[in-house]
Parts: sequence; structure tokens; C-alpha cells
Amino acid sequence: FQLYGYCYQDSNDIPDTLTTITELGSPLEMIQLLQTSWEDRFRICLSLVRLLHYLAHSPLGSVTLLDFRPRQFVIVDGELKVTDLDDASIEESSCTSNSDCFMEFPARNFTLPCSVEGRCQSMNEKRNLYNAYRFFFTYLLPHSAPSSLRPLLDKIVNATGNHNKHGNAKHLSPSPSVNSEFTQKCVKSANTKYRRVPEAFIPDENYRCWPSYHHKGCLLSVFDVNEAIEICDSYSQCKAFVLTNQTTWTGRQLVFFKMASNRIVPDPDKITYVKVTD
Repeated sequence: FQLYGYCYQDSNDIPDTLTTITELGSPLEMIQLLQTSWEDRFRICLSLVRLLHYLAHSPLGSVTLLDFRPRQFVIVDGELKVTDLDDASIEESSCTSNSDCFMEFPARNFTLPCSVEGRCQSMNEKRNLYNAYRFFFTYLLPHSAPSSLRPLLDKIVNATGNHNKHGNAKHLSPSPSVNSEFTQKCVKSANTKYRRVPEAFIPDENYRCWPSYHHKGCLLSVFDVNEAIEICDSYSQCKAFVLTNQTTWTGRQLVFFKMASNRIVPDPDKITYVKVTD
């Protein structure tokens, strides 16, 4: 969380008080997140992975969030940030045997090894990972994910849920592989013919689709024209689409899908494709 300033106050009325000024974030609403595009939910999970890695390797050592729940986080510019650090701890549990390193959760339990120094190995990190799995990853990652990425996403989710050898903050980050596959072309050219109309836009003829970046129309992200054609062919009401010059955070192009092309107006920043009917 970005800290803009702080003030330490010590007076008779309010002793030992620290006031902080931080960036403003939006409360995290899980139901609302599930209605957003997978690309936006992936961005939130990616920011959570970065946070988990930092907590595991902070200057103070491994930090655990004892109250690791959605209400302790906010969304800032599409990224997840922790806002309540009252329950953060750097103390690794002491132990004399493995049985002392028992972690209990509502769905399952884990026993970690006791180190020769008498500390439960990676307990802080493992606690954060499993809480991230049960509160975030299991809901946000698989839901409506691209089919080509589901095997890799299942592997990531299972790693955090099972605490296997890859279930740690170092090996968890999906950034290089998932982000690369998502932005690459993985569709075939469709057989349907489309007429290209450069510097043109269809202002009306909207229909709603899910998930959409526009609440009154069908605005989706695509890698290229071929993917836009495939999407338009998959909707019976789609008769045209408009390529914009806007992109998402991964570089994918935003496209409006339309149910007709009765009125086309000039627009130098857009390209319209109209389905050719026999």
C-alpha cells in the first residue's frame, strides 16, 4: 500500500498515536469481481502473487497476515493491495517436533516440519498461500478462464491448495507463462467473410454480452482480427464489429460487437468489419 505521509502524536489527550495518509482504494466485493472479465481478475491475482512474494521475503523476514480475508484488501487501479496490517506477524511458531507445526483450516489441515532451530519451517508463508487459495485463487482464476490456459491455472490453484513442492511464493507467479499465452493468438481464421471499412464506427446497434468492459454494449478484448471474427461468429446477433485504438493492461485490443450496421459514421481511430451475407 502506498504511504504518502505519517504523523506521530504524543499528547496528554492522545498519547502514542501514529496517523498515516495512504492512497485511496475501493472495497473488495467478491460478487462484483466475479462479474468482471477474466483478464481483470487475473490482474488482481497477479498482484496478490507479488504481495505473497514480498511477504515471504520482506526486510523483516517472513510476514504472515493472521486475518487474511477479502475485507482486509482494497482495489487500487485494478490491483489488489492490503490495507490493514494490525494482524501482521513476523514470528515463526516454535516447536520441538513436527506435531507442533499443525495448521488447521476449515477445509483441511497441514503439518509442517520442525527445523533444527526449533521453528516451524515456512509456516508464515504457507499460511498466507493457503488463505490466498481459499479466499481468492479458487474463485477468481478458474472461472471463465480461456480454455488454453485452464491446465496451467489448475496446476497453480492446486499448488496453493495442496502445499506441494511448488506451493510457495517463489514458484507461484504465473506472470511469464500465463500472460504470454493469453496475449498470443490461439484461434483459427473463420470462414465467414467480412467487409473492412477503415476509419469508420457504428454508434448504435449495441447488444449486451458477458463479460463486457461496457455495461450497455458488448466490448471485449481480442488479440487480433481473427479472434474478433471468431467471437462475432459465436454470437447469433453479431453482424459487425469495430476495432478501437484502446488496449487492456495486457496489450489486447478492445472491440465493440454490433448487431447491425445500418448507420456507419466516420471515425479516424476505428476500423469497422461488417459481416457479408449471401
